[in-house]
Amino acid sequence: MPELPEVETTRRGILPFITGKTLTGVSVSQPKLRYPVPEAALTALIGQTVIAVNRRAKYLLIHFAHTSIIIHLGMSGSLRLITPNSDWRLHDHWQLCFGDQTLRYHDPRRFGFILVSDTPKQHPLLSKLAPEPLGDDFTPDYLYQLCQRRRSPIKSLIMNNHNVVGVGNIYACESLFLARLHPLRIANTLSLAECQNLHRAIVDVLTRAIKEGGSTLRDFINPNGQPGYFAQTLHVYGREGKACPRCQTAIANLKQAGRSSFYCPSCQPIKRTRKKPSRR
Repeated sequence: MPELPEVETTRRGILPFITGKTLTGVSVSQPKLRYPVPEAALTALIGQTVIAVNRRAKYLLIHFAHTSIIIHLGMSGSLRLITPNSDWRLHDHWQLCFGDQTLRYHDPRRFGFILVSDTPKQHPLLSKLAPEPLGDDFTPDYLYQLCQRRRSPIKSLIMNNHNVVGVGNIYACESLFLARLHPLRIANTLSLAECQNLHRAIVDVLTRAIKEGGSTLRDFINPNGQPGYFAQTLHVYGREGKACPRCQTAIANLKQAGRSSFYCPSCQPIKRTRKKPSRR
């Protein structure tokens, strides 16, 4: 699934090619995605100019003067910049034309979507999202205070969009490795120093992933048709049984909330907290 770095890579890729450009055409070959493609609402935007391309969590936002397009890439979606006369491929579902540039959406699983909203910040999908991990509101102290109120495993906490957005499974595993924290460690047992380390690791992992163009683990490609390269530098994710790059211990894998959690048993030992003595 395209995560925050892949979506940010997509945003940066399409930004210079459609900002300031006028929408000149809309075509839909498959209207049945996660939500029906709003072809009429999109067509109504023809003649309007793109003023900005932003991202919120894993949502892409293409802004016009009074309306915005919200795009989610789903499980297997990608956007490509092509010429208007390019042949449609299998699993190409819709396209937006901007003169000599066309933005086309490809999604084999059809779980992504495109919506139109006059008030995107108030849209139910976006209105209750937590702080961005690379934004000013996500601070070490914010993370520490959040952890103090939670008895959930730390990996579950940082992957919850009500706590911080966009830290997907790959990046959660990598961040916890850098911070030397076991994925099952209970959040409220973390010290301030450990939260500071984890905050630093999350920012570092996501920043490097964006720089490398994301992680191509299945079929993600950037708008120019190129894969992301961050997967080539992964320390633990997908490396079960291989040597830890720090200590050479075999990387382990456990199932957590239906997902694989990769970690080094030596670098990320589980810390058990003592039970408080019962009062008689």
